[in-house]
Formats: sequence, C-alpha cells, structure tokens
Amino acid sequence: MEILLEALLQIAGWALQVAAEILLQLFGELVLETFLRSLSAPFERARAAPPWMAAIGYLTYGALAGAASLWPVPAHFIATPWLRAANLLVAPVCAGLLMGWLGAWRRRHGQRTIRLDSFAYGFCFAFGMAAVRLAWGR
Repeated sequence: MEILLEALLQIAGWALQVAAEILLQLFGELVLETFLRSLSAPFERARAAPPWMAAIGYLTYGALAGAASLWPVPAHFIATPWLRAANLLVAPVCAGLLMGWLGAWRRRHGQRTIRLDSFAYGFCFAFGMAAVRLAWGR
C-alpha cells in the first residue's frame, strides 16, 4: 500500500510541476497578447507581413519572454529532466489551443483579432519561451 501511495504522490508531483510551467508560459503569452493589442493600433498597415515572417517574430518574442521569465523564476518548475523535454511540446500545444480558443471567442463577439489569437502563432510564441527556459533554466 505504501508503494502505491508513494507512486501516486510522485505522479501528482510531476503533474503539478508540468502545470506550473504551462501556467507560467500561458501567463507570459496573455501578457504579450494584451501588450501587443494595446500598442498595435497606431502601427497598423494596410498590408500585413507574410505568415512565415510573423512566425519568426513570435518565436523571437517567445524567446525574449522566456529569457525575461528566467529573472524572477530561474528554476524550472519541473524537476525531472525528461518531463522538461516533454514540456517543450506540451506547453506550446496548450498555449496554442488557448490562443486559438481566445481568437475564436473574440471573432464570435465581434472583436478584432491579431495573429497571436491563433493556434499556430500561439504555439510559436510558447515554443520559443519553452526552448529558452529548457536551455538556460536551472
């Protein structure tokens, strides 16, 4: 019985570590989305940048957010190395789904959307952030 309880506690600990890392990335993405939305109106252009260029931009913004997040939160929430590596895909997929949902919600309510309000660009941002945290976090 003790072994089963110990295994369940270990699994619960892993789940909490992954959830904390994902929440950090989602928070960073929502902060950036709010920031970009508030600053984008004066700089809107009639012709938008190509999608591949925007993807590179969001990867870069994500990497910068990941680097910035290392200052207040330098240690990984995830202690297990293989879970940190898995988080490189799990967190961006979760963030992409959240941003895709947010974009659909905004469209349904007649609000203007930006590129970050989609799965692909939300994934790019979170992947950049997760990669930097994986590479340089303690």
